[in-house]
Order: sequence, then structure tokens, then C-alpha cells
Amino acid sequence: MEKLKLHSPDLTQENIAKLAELFPNCVTESKAEDGKLKRAIDFDQLRQELSTAIVEGPQERYQLNWPGKREALLTANAPIAKTLRPCREESVDFDTTQNLYIEGDNLDALKLLQETYLNKVKLVYIDPPYNTGKEFIYDDDFNENSESYFQRSNQNDESGNRMVANTESNGRFHSDWLSMIYSRLKLARNLLRDDGVIFISIDDNEQANLKRLCDEIFGEDNFISVTIVQSNPRGRQSDTHVASVHDYILIYAKNSSYANIAGAPLTSEQKAEFDMTDEEGNAYRLLGLRQRGAASRREDRPDMYFPIYVDPLNQKISIDKIESWAEVYPRKSDGSDGRWMWGKEKCKRDINLLVSRLIERRNEFDIFVIDSIDRDGGERTRKYKSIWDSKLYNNQAGTQEVKFLLKSDAMSFPKPVNLLTDVCRMGLGKNDIALDFFSGSATTAHAVIALNAEDGGKRRNIMVQIPEVCDEKSEAYKAGYKTIAEIGKERIRRAGKKIRAENALTAPDLDIGFRVLKIDSSNMKDVYYSPDAVQQSDLLGLVNNIREDRTPEDLLFQVLLDWGVDLALAITQETIAGKQVFFVDGNALAACFETGINEAFVKALAARHPLRAVFRDAGFGSDSVKINIEQIFKLISPTTEVKSI
Repeated sequence: MEKLKLHSPDLTQENIAKLAELFPNCVTESKAEDGKLKRAIDFDQLRQELSTAIVEGPQERYQLNWPGKREALLTANAPIAKTLRPCREESVDFDTTQNLYIEGDNLDALKLLQETYLNKVKLVYIDPPYNTGKEFIYDDDFNENSESYFQRSNQNDESGNRMVANTESNGRFHSDWLSMIYSRLKLARNLLRDDGVIFISIDDNEQANLKRLCDEIFGEDNFISVTIVQSNPRGRQSDTHVASVHDYILIYAKNSSYANIAGAPLTSEQKAEFDMTDEEGNAYRLLGLRQRGAASRREDRPDMYFPIYVDPLNQKISIDKIESWAEVYPRKSDGSDGRWMWGKEKCKRDINLLVSRLIERRNEFDIFVIDSIDRDGGERTRKYKSIWDSKLYNNQAGTQEVKFLLKSDAMSFPKPVNLLTDVCRMGLGKNDIALDFFSGSATTAHAVIALNAEDGGKRRNIMVQIPEVCDEKSEAYKAGYKTIAEIGKERIRRAGKKIRAENALTAPDLDIGFRVLKIDSSNMKDVYYSPDAVQQSDLLGLVNNIREDRTPEDLLFQVLLDWGVDLALAITQETIAGKQVFFVDGNALAACFETGINEAFVKALAARHPLRAVFRDAGFGSDSVKINIEQIFKLISPTTEVKSI
């Protein structure tokens, strides 16, 4: 019977088969024999992607480089032997919710999610440390090969202090920050769908470096925008020369050809422009068919200069010439020749959207387009601008929101809900997944819930936050919050209750829950991963290869991770032939981790025809029973995939 590997995937080997798609950072510029620049493959970088040890020998080229970059790449690719342990007592609606709150190091979290959520996340938003010299960053000092890192991460149960101060006096001030964010963005890109997008909040300290880093990871062609957000209208008077009033949001697509960036809802003033209604009561406005502004001359697009014919009696329109009908050309206001904004074929195809009007002051006809307020089954939107200057986006608004919910100044300048709501409008469809792996006070989760309440969506959120210890002198600690993760979870609980109460009639099925999953060492003892290191004298104590403090539900979630099964699927428990069995998503997976497994039980379970079934090695009475169980499944339920741990 095949065993589950029960550790995160080794991305180095997986990357070999996906170079062109997965590694835009291997594309660089080099000088050809004729002296011209051309696109080329960075073979040193490619070697590093496919290596389990640090590769030396960089050649001169256009690139962003820093001390520790190759170690950061090695860190991103190296597997870990950890798991996610469910915590029901801290969760909300554990059995029914589709949302996750993962507590632990976000580098570990991103690795653990690689198989389960590969190419499934539509939107990633993060608000990482800004590297001001006063904030903390993650300590990722993994200057070793992936094999030794894997062994160490498996055998060391203590995570240690993962947050370190990155002061400006640090000789690796920028390098440490870049290494920290590099490995995480590499892993996050894997989780994005082909039409997915990532939004990253940042300030001037690392904006330029982050832009070049994202160009490398996501590809320059997938850059969407550097949006400026007015976060502090009064300006930071502590700044040396110019009082800064803004932060940035860098936006990149996984693949810009597929990216779907939604627009903003129309304001009341914009809706007022649609001042006409058709027979069915739909609002519309008339737009001139003649092109305005740039490239509006005849010579700019000669193929879009042609006559349109209008019947003077009833003002009907024809693209084909009809004798006695008036010819209408796209004349500019100064009498020169302009051009239409539609070509002739489109005019023919959508002629039902064209109307003519007699312009009395000129005593001639003009052509207009019927522009409806509704598009694609819903009210139209307008593209978001590159400068967001609403007072709703101010940091002070975010501070007041958290203070109102938690009755305490528990967080300093969290992002406001309205900012994240608009980010979610841009990047999320109604049934998509949002991921925030620097979740802090969990504004992203709050925004997703609020947006679902507004439009009836079923968007899901995955929050990741390290349990960073609050300073004992802080307001958060005084209010009873020992870690930042505790603040985030409580914020979701209170915001969810508030939003559900306010929308009880319009959104009765609103999902305000979350499953808390905590990163921990593997459920398996070290012998599972390194059996060669076990001495004969130790064998008697290792008959059971599972740690003694782990529950059956702990084992289930490690199996879900290893098998790539959605961690938010419904889980039920049943008793079959006296044994406790977990069923995930109905019949997608059946798991029994009890001892004394016999043929009678397996026959009853196989009769349910689960898609997958998993047992523990120590659960079988003997090797012969284990062999018989495989044969039973082949006979009764041949499509079931059977494994053990």
C-alpha cells in the first residue's frame, strides 16, 4: 500500500517541467554579436531554480541582485515536514465555513498550501512590513542546501523567534527585507490562477526595489499599475524634507492576457449622465459616434472615415448608400475631416445601437451611439484611477474601525475596510478566493465579508498571520491580546457578527466563520522521514510512528494537505462497524485512524465507494490484513485510491 509523503512539495523538481510558464525571472537581456540587446535566458538563474544547493558564477547582466538572493530562492524551493492542526475552540462555524485562518509563519503556510491551492487563488493582497527601520521582518537565515534544511525543519519542533528588528544600522538592511519578501512572492505566484492578480501595499522605502522584484517574479508584461493611495492627508511631519501623504499599491497579474480587473461602481453623478430611458425603462445616454480627443483626425485612421446614410423623413440609418438619403461624415467642429470611433463592419453589426439626430444649428444630421447603463447583465462600472484620494482610504479610518470593533487601540494604522473592499472589487469574482499572508488585523477578511453581504457573493478568504507577541506596554496587550493573531481572529468574529446583524434579511446565509489551523511540526515521528537514522534499540518504541499528542482530526488535516484536498470542505464523522470514520465533502475522502482494522470493517467502508481512503499503518492487525484490505477495495470499489500513513 502506497504511503503519503506528508511533507510540502519539493518545488525544485516540479519547476523543471514548467520553466517557460513558471519562471519569467529566467528571462533577461544580453548583448548579441551585432551589439544589440536581445532577450535571453539567465542560465545561472535557471540552474539555481533547478538546484538544491547554492549555485555560484553569476555573469554580468541587467538584473536586481543582492547578498542572499540565491539563499532566498533555495529557501522558497526547499520542502518542510510540518502540518496544519485544526483548532475548533478558536474557530467560528468550523463545520460549515469556507474561510481559513492559518496561524504561523507565512513562509511555512505558503509551502503547505502549494498542492491544495495551486492555481486556485484569484486575489492575493498583502501589506508586508515597510522596512522603515522600526518594523520587524521575518528571519529567514537558511544558508544551507535543501536536504539539510528539510532534515532540520523536520526534527526541530521549536520555531523560535521568527520576527527580528531590521534597523537601518544593519549592513544588510535592504538585502534582508528583499530576501524575506522574495521567497514568499515566489510561492504566492504558484497559488494564483492564470487570471489571478496580486496587490501589494508598500511605501517609498522599498517601492522601487519591490517593483523590480515583481518585474522579475511576475514578468514586466504582467505589470498592471502602481496605484497611489492618499493614506495620510495631513502629511507625516516627521519626514525630513517633504511631508509624505501617500503609500502605494503595486498590482501585477499572473498573466495579463487573462487578467480580469473589474471597475468601480458608478457614482450618483455618473449615473445622472444616463438621462434617457427606453421603452423597457432601461437608462441610457447618447454618445457621439465621431472620435474625440487623440487620434481623431481622418489621417489617423483613414479606414474609419466613411459616409453613413440617414433618411431625412424618419431618420433611419444605413451604412450602404441609398439614393436621396443624406450623407453624414465625421466632421470636426473646425470643419476638418475626422473619423468615426467604430469601423464600417462594426457599424453594420451594431446598427441597432446607432441613432441620428438633426443638429438644427448646423442644419445637418449627426450620428450617436446608444450607451446603456447596463452591461453584461449588470450595471456598468468605470475603471479605477491610478490615484486613490478618498478620505475613506486614510489610515486614520482604519484605526477608528478597529477601535470601534475591539473597544481598544489594539492596532496602529491598519488598512481601512473601504480600501480593501475596492481591492476585492477589482480582483475578485463573486465565487473566488482571496489570500492575505500578512493579514495583521484581518482587514481583508472583514472586506470580503462586507462585500459578500453587499452583493450576495460567496467569496472566500484565507488569512495567514504569525503569532507575533504584543509588547507588554502596548494597548493591545493591556486589552488582553497576547499576539497579533489573537487581534485578527477577534476582529473577524466581531465584524462578522455586526455585518450579519445589519444584513439579516438580505444575506441570511452570509459566511462569517473561519477555521483556525495552526502550523506545527509533522504529526509523524522523525522515523517516518529518516528511517535510516533509527537504531535497533529504538525500534520497540517506534511501532507507532505518530506523535502521542496528536488527535485523529490532526491526522486528517495532514492527509488533506498531502492529498491536495481543499481544507475548507465539509467534514462529517460516522461510526462504521464500531470505528470512527471521517468523511470529507461527502465521499471525496474517507479516513479511519483507529486500531484493530479488520476485513469486516473494510468491506462496509468499501461499499460506500469513497474516492479516496486512508488508514494508519499501526491500525492493521498484521501485514496479511493490510494486503487483504487492498484486495477488498479492488473487488468492491476498484476506483478508490487507498493509502496509509
